[in-house]
Amino acid sequence: MTAGQNRIPVNLDFAASTPMRAEALLAQREYDDSELAGVNPNSLHSLGRKAAARLEVARREIARSFGARVRPSEIVLTNGGTEANQLALLGLAEGARQRDRKRDRVIVSAIEHDSILDNLPLLRAAGFTVDLVQPCRMGYIEPATLVELLGDDVALVSIMVANNETGVVQPIRELAAATHTVGALFHTDAIQGYLHIPLDVTELGVDAMSVAAHKIGGPVASGALYLKNRTPLRPRIFGGGQEAGRRAGTQDLRTQLAFAAAASSLTPHVAQERAKLQALSDKLYATLTAHQRIHATMGDYAQADRLPGMVSIYVDGMDSEELIVKLDAAGFEVSAGSACSSGSMDPSHVLSAMGIGREQALGALRISFDDRVNPDDLDEFAQTLLSIAGAA
Repeated sequence: MTAGQNRIPVNLDFAASTPMRAEALLAQREYDDSELAGVNPNSLHSLGRKAAARLEVARREIARSFGARVRPSEIVLTNGGTEANQLALLGLAEGARQRDRKRDRVIVSAIEHDSILDNLPLLRAAGFTVDLVQPCRMGYIEPATLVELLGDDVALVSIMVANNETGVVQPIRELAAATHTVGALFHTDAIQGYLHIPLDVTELGVDAMSVAAHKIGGPVASGALYLKNRTPLRPRIFGGGQEAGRRAGTQDLRTQLAFAAAASSLTPHVAQERAKLQALSDKLYATLTAHQRIHATMGDYAQADRLPGMVSIYVDGMDSEELIVKLDAAGFEVSAGSACSSGSMDPSHVLSAMGIGREQALGALRISFDDRVNPDDLDEFAQTLLSIAGAA
């Protein structure tokens, strides 16, 4: 029997999804026990009006998590981050083109999540040209590189706040400002960075920002899109007029209440928790990269602006699948920086775009956690991985 079979598995894959927080679970239980359980917030009767009022309270709480000056009317509630990203990418591009017919080009970064990249064929089918802006070796988009692609035919630029594989934070304020010099709209996918680092949409200067509840200890199938007032948007879902006509479909009050509870519990403490988790991440990076075969994917991790609670590495001479299986047997759950399919592995599009070679990219690992992590578990994980790398 292995050591991993004697212990409760340690989840170090929080970048994929997080356990629900106590505040979110309580909000769901209170809803289930209330007279509003199952009530449609769009109904005209008294219970419907009560549900609608409670939904607007949740919307206000979510709005505050985007910044002190955000209006509740600027929050579009969605069925998760993927929907929020598609609504922003396709809806904003179409909205910008309807306002100015010459704007038929969209720019996205080469390191976006698949919820952005997999929608690019739909943009092309709708008549848009799509350009990919490449990152530097450290994994971020340099404003000067974006400027080279900008022109008055650009409808939309979409670049994520922080990469979901490497944790590298992008210079969003500068990228958005450059985009606005040519009159284009700017959207950012903040699903990975939301409430892990301080983010104020007004200070960032973005027109739209996507988030998801399950990355912060809220429920799955719950998200939101910040849409700056008077930003043009063509809806993607029709049939009811909910969300001020921007997203049809009956809102799930239960999940949005839980989302709001999780967001409200985290919003006042983002900076403080970031410092604590950054220290834990720095320690883990230092311990692991002391091994001659283990490297930080972004190079000099100490110089990189990155998310707290995320460590991105690759191990020379080993592949992700082998590492994940061995770590799983030892009781540690992590994820790869590349996708497995039918027994073969393709290198991560993110790491490839950063200039990391195929063999190195195939040995990538992502270790991720939040404020609920036990530091002793991180120490034990590090020693386990060092042992695996040393024995290979």
